[in-house]
Amino acid sequence: MTKALVVIDVQKGMFDPNYPPHDGAAVVDRIAALIAKARQAGAPVFFVQHHGEGDHPFQPGKPGYPFHDKLTPQPGDDVTVKRKSSAFHGTDFDSKLKHAGVDHLVITGMQSEYCVTSAIRGAYERGYAITLVSDAHSTGDTRVAKAKDIVAIVNDTTRGSFGDVVPAAEISF
Repeated sequence: MTKALVVIDVQKGMFDPNYPPHDGAAVVDRIAALIAKARQAGAPVFFVQHHGEGDHPFQPGKPGYPFHDKLTPQPGDDVTVKRKSSAFHGTDFDSKLKHAGVDHLVITGMQSEYCVTSAIRGAYERGYAITLVSDAHSTGDTRVAKAKDIVAIVNDTTRGSFGDVVPAAEISF
């Protein structure tokens, strides 16, 4: 199997102090370490970037649009811009993965219950093997659930039903 690391929507706008991601700095550090590990192994790295509409903070030119400073794509990395929750919806992400010979996605990013979950399900529907990195995705608190609980729910619903769930320290490429 050819594994690829997928980094979903870790953009500056995700770090709003009014809606901070659970364990945000540590999640970013773990993703950065996974990127380094993937690059060292020669595994492809795919970044997904949300392009919001209207007043959305993830519009080109707005401060929330760029990737987090610690997670900047490098030459050879791929960037897919999406306008919906799933990296697959209305994009060429699937064809890019197939062109690269990828059949196993190692998924990280934000927000757990939105774009990360949508990517997992989109990948599953297309027959990819999936590994969700249990401690390398995050979200913020909502009115009905704490972020740490949302992360745990996404890990639990993914495990076995859609793929493997493994901590960053155990990921290899």
